[in-house]
Amino acid sequence: MSEHEQFISEEDRELKRIREKRLQELMQRKLEMSAELAHVTDSNFNEIVNEHPLALIDFWAAWCAPCRALAPTIEELAAEYAGKVFIGKLDVDENPETAELFQVLSIPTLVIMKDGKEVGRIVGCVPKGNIQTALKKHMES
Repeated sequence: MSEHEQFISEEDRELKRIREKRLQELMQRKLEMSAELAHVTDSNFNEIVNEHPLALIDFWAAWCAPCRALAPTIEELAAEYAGKVFIGKLDVDENPETAELFQVLSIPTLVIMKDGKEVGRIVGCVPKGNIQTALKKHMES
């Protein structure tokens, strides 16, 4: 193999390595972006639940200790169900209309919406498995 051919071969391997690394970075970024929790508001609630076939909305408030305790679980679920279930958070203090419409009297309250309609509700700081069971039930039906 000539010196020129060897250089081209090494360059091809390096380009392939760079492409593969870049692809992995892009796929990881896409996963992270899809796993980010959306902030649901009075103004975008209907659009969001009608746009996504299955959604889990966490009705919460910053001052609520059980809400803060549940937050890491909600973030984990968002990562695990990315692309399958829309998971968002609605601050009841900043969005009282939607909280009132859904008669959210205690927080945290998790409302499961399917095709724009409420199909399930979980009130309180519950184990992750309880939420997963409820989501799987509605993913299968």
